[in-house]
Amino acid sequence: MSERKQMLLRLDPAVHDALARWAADELRSTNAQIEFLLRRALADAGRLPGHASRMRGRGRPRASAPDEEDSEPAELSEPAELADARDQ
Repeated sequence: MSERKQMLLRLDPAVHDALARWAADELRSTNAQIEFLLRRALADAGRLPGHASRMRGRGRPRASAPDEEDSEPAELSEPAELADARDQ
């Protein structure tokens, strides 16, 4: 992934608070929400460069999927009380 550009952005505090609430509702950081909105506006205007990298999905990153070999469920053992009750 290429290096990300940094910039200073001055916002009205009420606008920032509204963005922060919206971002929290969508499980994004405020920064990611601003980038999402800018990308959407660029796409709507037909100005989003085709070589722009994709954004990471919202929310926490998913845990890595288990290997095919590890996908077999572990065999569950019967609790001792149930085994004793069944044997009687």
